[in-house]
Amino acid sequence: MSIRVTIFEDNPTRRDGLKLLLDNSPGFECAGVFENCNHVLDDVLNSQPDVILMDIEMPGINGIEAVKRIKEEYPVMPVMMQTVFDHDEKVFQSILAGATGYMLKKTPPVKLLEAIQEIYDGGAPMTPEIALKVLQFFKQKEALKTELPYLLTDKEKEILSCLVDGMSYKMVADKMDISYHTVNFHIRNIYQKLHVHSVSEAVAKAIKEKIV
Repeated sequence: MSIRVTIFEDNPTRRDGLKLLLDNSPGFECAGVFENCNHVLDDVLNSQPDVILMDIEMPGINGIEAVKRIKEEYPVMPVMMQTVFDHDEKVFQSILAGATGYMLKKTPPVKLLEAIQEIYDGGAPMTPEIALKVLQFFKQKEALKTELPYLLTDKEKEILSCLVDGMSYKMVADKMDISYHTVNFHIRNIYQKLHVHSVSEAVAKAIKEKIV
């Protein structure tokens, strides 16, 4: 049985080329071709695809908005985005909207067919450039979490570091030249931000998550 693919593409030359590729490749079938997403749900319903190829840059309703609508109506429908450029923002907007795969339009035909097969089989194909950007995005998010852990202030970090070193409230007050009451106030804020209820919990979390 052939994989039925519905195409949403505003460029007529590429649209025709994709249809020709699918219809002349064993195991694939073009279920429908559409130049815009203005009636995307009706088009999907009428064409009954197994996989959707979605151009990200579409007139009227763009590809990202179209994916959101498709996923609301057909949550498990695999949608592969296609674009000329690998803009970070649009990549992540597409993924958040529910796109399953993301390929650049310069992808060779054979690789595109392999990606369609992969997405049909439950995979999430991406061109290497896109995959690298996704990896970098998550690395940046982790770095940000490390740099701004729980949004502790510099003073709160200093106090927490003192607690990790085994200092008492009084020792912290003496070292930082502040009152015992002020230390207690800051530690209550630290508890709240770290979601803990004791010094031992705060210290354990600080060490485990490398907060200080």
